[in-house]
Amino acid sequence: MTKPAYWLMKSEPNTYGIDDLARDAVEPWDGIRNYQARNFMRDGMKCGDLAFFYHSNCTVPGIVGILEIVREAYPDHTAWDPESHYYDPRSSADKPRWLMVDVGYKKTFPKIISLAELRQHEALAEMRILQKGNRLSITPVSREEWDYICKLAES
Repeated sequence: MTKPAYWLMKSEPNTYGIDDLARDAVEPWDGIRNYQARNFMRDGMKCGDLAFFYHSNCTVPGIVGILEIVREAYPDHTAWDPESHYYDPRSSADKPRWLMVDVGYKKTFPKIISLAELRQHEALAEMRILQKGNRLSITPVSREEWDYICKLAES
């Protein structure tokens, strides 16, 4: 059996937050329009992988809980809908340019582990989200970073 990989996935809470996922239980993670993030979904994400749910572009950005990858990458149909904010006229059903995965709710942390708090821990210094200029909505997380952050969530 393969060990799960770990990820961090960002969403704006006023668009779709952890409470929405808790209500819905499973939801497609659509609208990714960055090739590197798409490639992480396509080449790296497998069913059973876990991800931190990160609220971005809000008063206190940070990790708010955990989700699970429950369906591997498949074409993101929002790219084909001219009414969608995520429409891409260069993408089609026979040549999909963009992908999505389905995620399932696992848990909400009792407190936000803020970006500012993450920056205070030397053990997390190499974490992708903390690197200058990193704006990717999906990034890999090492097992060591995962375990460290889970302990922060418990304290």
